[in-house]
Amino acid sequence: MARIALGLSYDGAPWQGWQTQPHRRTVQDALEAALAAFVGQPVSTVCAGRTDTGVHAAQQVVHLDTGVERPEQAWVRGVNAHLPSSIAVRWARPVADDFHARFSARSRSYVYLLLEDPVRSPLWAGRAGWSFRPVDLAAMQAGAAHLLGEHDFSSFRSSECQAASPVRTLHELRIERRGRIVVFTLRANAFLHHMVRNIVGALVYVGQGRQPADWIPALLAERNRTKAAPTFSPDGLYLTAVGYPDGHGLPSTDATDEIRLGL
Repeated sequence: MARIALGLSYDGAPWQGWQTQPHRRTVQDALEAALAAFVGQPVSTVCAGRTDTGVHAAQQVVHLDTGVERPEQAWVRGVNAHLPSSIAVRWARPVADDFHARFSARSRSYVYLLLEDPVRSPLWAGRAGWSFRPVDLAAMQAGAAHLLGEHDFSSFRSSECQAASPVRTLHELRIERRGRIVVFTLRANAFLHHMVRNIVGALVYVGQGRQPADWIPALLAERNRTKAAPTFSPDGLYLTAVGYPDGHGLPSTDATDEIRLGL
């Protein structure tokens, strides 16, 4: 058996998240069906980070084990021939048996795009979140500064989160404006369920003047999800990078600037 790593990109709007479901309308279901058609036998996959319904990926990393030998480009072109237009394999690499798409990862990065406009835009539907109120960039940046570092993020995780610990280390949280789009860039060792969307929701409350910037550290201290803002829309969320230690032989897995600067 050989272990193969794949780099995956997908538009999450048509799909009910990453993880396989009985209705078979998930990214994992579509990928595994395409892999099975390509190699002629069932294939199971493991991803770096499970994305929710409507969440996109510019650079998801997946691994699979197979006894079928194929050239790297054949994995790309052959599997893509069986995938819908909303999902694509971007690269393939053979990796050592000890590589694990999830457990070998040392960081994950996300970008959230927020449309600031008094009227919703059909052209951004499914691609960006929306605030009809103007947002104060400086206030959001001041609030975001309190989230950097290692914290108990209980106030920012879903009630359905199955993580053993709510403690995570947020290495980066940038907020910038590009025209009508406000761009949030987040990088952490790992994220809790709904953590990015809950952080964005809280910072949008601050940006809209509904809460002060020092509400953010107070939320951290509360460790209570019910005290925070509602979970924000999945539409503007993109998984953009998964960081691994050197030595696995993977191509660059960072598409963060591709999303940030491609507006």
